[in-house]
Amino acid sequence: MGYLEKINSPKDLKKLDMRALDELAKEIRAFLVENVSKTGGHLSSSLGVVELTLALHYCFSCPRDKIVWDVGHQAYVHKILTGRKEGFKTLRKLDGMSGFPRPSESECDAFNAGHSSTSVSAALGIANARDLKNESFYVTAVIGDGAMSGGMAYEALNNAGQLKTKMLIVLNDNQMSISANVGAMSNYLNQLRLAPTYVSAKRDVQKTLQKLPVIGNGVYNFLGRTKEGIKHSILPSVMFEQLGLTYIGPVDGHDTKKLIQIINRIKKIDTPVLLHVITKKGKGYAPAEINPSKFHGIGAFDPQTGEVLKKSNKKTYSKIFGRKIVQLAAKHKEICAVTAAMPSGTGLEHFAQEYPERFFDVGIAEEHAVTFCGGLAKGGCLPVFAVYSTFLQRSYDQLIHDICIQKLPCIIAVDRAGIVGDDGETHQGIFDISFLNTIPNMTVMAPKNGVELEKMLEFAVDAKIPVAIRYPRGAASEMMSNAQSPIELGKCEYIYNGKDIAIVSYGAMMDEAVGVYEGLIKEGLRPTLINARFSSPLDMDMAEDLFKNYKYVFTMEDNVLRGGFGSVVSQAFSKIGTNGPLLQCFGFPDCFVEHGTKAQLFKRYGLDAASVCQKIKESIE
Repeated sequence: MGYLEKINSPKDLKKLDMRALDELAKEIRAFLVENVSKTGGHLSSSLGVVELTLALHYCFSCPRDKIVWDVGHQAYVHKILTGRKEGFKTLRKLDGMSGFPRPSESECDAFNAGHSSTSVSAALGIANARDLKNESFYVTAVIGDGAMSGGMAYEALNNAGQLKTKMLIVLNDNQMSISANVGAMSNYLNQLRLAPTYVSAKRDVQKTLQKLPVIGNGVYNFLGRTKEGIKHSILPSVMFEQLGLTYIGPVDGHDTKKLIQIINRIKKIDTPVLLHVITKKGKGYAPAEINPSKFHGIGAFDPQTGEVLKKSNKKTYSKIFGRKIVQLAAKHKEICAVTAAMPSGTGLEHFAQEYPERFFDVGIAEEHAVTFCGGLAKGGCLPVFAVYSTFLQRSYDQLIHDICIQKLPCIIAVDRAGIVGDDGETHQGIFDISFLNTIPNMTVMAPKNGVELEKMLEFAVDAKIPVAIRYPRGAASEMMSNAQSPIELGKCEYIYNGKDIAIVSYGAMMDEAVGVYEGLIKEGLRPTLINARFSSPLDMDMAEDLFKNYKYVFTMEDNVLRGGFGSVVSQAFSKIGTNGPLLQCFGFPDCFVEHGTKAQLFKRYGLDAASVCQKIKESIE
């Protein structure tokens, strides 16, 4: 029997001799590769923190002590050690185990995670609540070096240094986020990594001086009070200590015994400590070590070769966007592309190669990215910010204050809009229609297929106004690709003309809407099918036509109903008059949608073609 089979809770880990932990680490890596190869998931991040996670759970006692994971990509080992080995069979599957820390799943998950740069803030809040209630547990935040490019992390570090709250901040430094890290902080950490002489030099100075009779300790204590003199002669300015944190490191993040020794010493310090550990993303699995970005978030794969099992030759919306923006940039020299640490995920890697001087990776800093785009626009450029819908939520104030009030020409390419599937509630892009529609001067568009996405990008470049174009994850629809009417501001597209019944589809819902249309045709009905294209501004000519000439109007969108496209249509009807058609809106209810495939979730929430068709027939009857 291996060691891993005996681990069903953190208490079981503490029963092992420290010498057994290295073997346990090997077993955990094998377990991760075997299981994630079947389900897909965030593999390379978790492979890199096996020893670190073992050390944390060996030194602390969950759930009493709290470990707050940033983003949560690296929390798989934590889940294994806290009694959820069996859950990996259903990892990221419908009704199965979440791929992220989730307090509703286990009391050992101290805080919900899914977005970057939040752990220090949350852990600091938990630690101060502990102090206010005179409790005595320990709080640790684990944050990656990629997340340190997000401004929220510095706000929290600044506050932690001010409050002097007892807690541990583990900086897991693997020199990567999803793609390679960028920015001044990445360069700063490189300098720290390249100067390990500081810790050894400090230790040698201490030993030498303390051997001197009479004056040794006095001299060392004096130097301790003026340690900048020593430290700055060996390292660049140690920013963390200047913020009021005790900095320890860099430390080998794969030396379990050393980590345990250091953490046990840190537990005795009554002020905030930042422990800087160096890890290797993908550690212990050769394909992930060679290509950690590929295995950051991967589908099912062959564990022997590392090759993904299901490959699609279909073009994704992200790739279509990336290719088109390169073409447009060749004609329009003012176009710049901006990403928040996601050049490959958003399809901008080719732009970065073709036009490196016009490409900006700002790190995991969506708020900064939007205002940065505002500055580019003010200076005469046309910025295109490609960002996942769920991360655009973080820059709502900047969209209002720094873009739309000034009517600055910016294109927001809202990738992963709608259901993203396996990553679940923290990543579903089902709120962007609602929060974008509320902003004056913001034009909000959604294409029905890949060709229309290209046409919308052309429109947005020529329009010179704030424009958001939302499109989903995965393969682009090719339905009706040959028939494209010109795109005009605030104008819809009538696909099929009928009578009495109108189906108004917004964006990527067109595939399901066509299925609904065909189902109703088989029932002997003659519905009209409309591609809305714009939710802001809404086509008021369309609204008046629907209000005056139809008995039933049905809207379809992959967004929450509250504040969504259907809500916009309803408001338009109320402005036109009373006694209008029966309006029924299909979208997601007022909830956070769990993880599962797009097809599974559409069926569960009644948004697949068969369910919508049946509900329409019931409404008409």
